Amino acid sequence: MSVRAAWLLPQGQTREDTRLAPVGTWSPETEIRTRDGVIPGGNPFAATGVDAMSLQIGVGRAVVQGTDPQGAYPVAVDAPETVKFADGDAQFDRIDSVVLHVYDSLFDQNGQALAAVEIIKGDATATPTAPTLPPAHLRLWDVRVPAGTSAGVGGIDWRSALADRRRFTVAAGGILPKGWGLAFDGAYDGQYRDNGGTLERWNATTRTWAAYQPPELPVETTNSGAVTATGWTMSSFDARRHRRTVQFIGFWSRTGATLPANPNIADTLIATLPAGWRPTLTVEALCSTGYGFGAAAIGSDGKVTLRSWAGGNKTNALEQGENVRVSATFVQ
Repeated sequence: MSVRAAWLLPQGQTREDTRLAPVGTWSPETEIRTRDGVIPGGNPFAATGVDAMSLQIGVGRAVVQGTDPQGAYPVAVDAPETVKFADGDAQFDRIDSVVLHVYDSLFDQNGQALAAVEIIKGDATATPTAPTLPPAHLRLWDVRVPAGTSAGVGGIDWRSALADRRRFTVAAGGILPKGWGLAFDGAYDGQYRDNGGTLERWNATTRTWAAYQPPELPVETTNSGAVTATGWTMSSFDARRHRRTVQFIGFWSRTGATLPANPNIADTLIATLPAGWRPTLTVEALCSTGYGFGAAAIGSDGKVTLRSWAGGNKTNALEQGENVRVSATFVQ
């Protein structure tokens, strides 16, 4: 037995039926209905053409929803199933659907209790559409059968005829993977789905899917903790961090010896940034008096070291008493 359904047979449900069928997967669609669909994992119910008019459906698991009173049926296909298509209409194309069909004699007139992989034949028209499915059917694939198609004239071109109609379902609270068709409402406020790499959240008030935005992290600030080196006096220090991006600006006045502009100068320590406000790797900082300007390096140890100066005054040097603004932005 390759197609198994749990909670269907009045007697004789096997241990294998219960183990293989996805009995724990219930994603709500309404208060009483379950979202039917394929259980993700690998490539469930893969379709492969095996001859001119036959298609093989691979293994997989799914939930098939009947009417509201019926409820939903867990189904597993544990060995590939092959279905054969009827020849094409003489005049028009048609679209057939490959489905999982659950028969339940308590709710239908078929007198059976089983699950099957079947073809639901569409109407041949000038503008064919896929057939409408009754309850207890789950669409897996649509197949366009061109007019006049038969095994004798080459059969169905599986490369162009197949349309993937597998939609996915997961347990309540799980993120729905992207499958066929996105035009469906969510079931509850805060439900999530993957829209091809974009996480979307269902808003039950506006009844819309919206791209998920993570909560905005608070902005952190500090104006203390910087340690000023010998030869300098600090006027102010302010730092701001949002997420992992740090911005700071500090004003230091030169109290030590004049620093000549070559423009390269011997490394001169200005200050050390407080712990937690330092870069992961060495970054550059801009330095300026409003006239002259230079560059400093900020190491992972927080040390702000002046390395060059381009002057700006008469001597092109950084003289005692001049106020230097140091600013930088970096990602930690």
